[in-house]
Amino acid sequence: MTESDRKAEDASARFNRSVANIAETVEKETKELFSYLNDAVVPTVRTHSSKALRTAAEKLAAFADYLEAQRKKS
Repeated sequence: MTESDRKAEDASARFNRSVANIAETVEKETKELFSYLNDAVVPTVRTHSSKALRTAAEKLAAFADYLEAQRKKS
């Protein structure tokens, strides 16, 4: 094996290790991101969505009462 072949193989091996390390890091970070989304973000969104729907329902009920009162005045 020539010196240039050995250098090319060494460079290739280093590159492959770098890519493998990057892939491993991305996979780990992605799992952590999904865990965070599932554990923190989704429950918060559900809580606030429920509150928003309840508030909207209350406002709509009040508006319906107002419309009925206006109709009775006519």
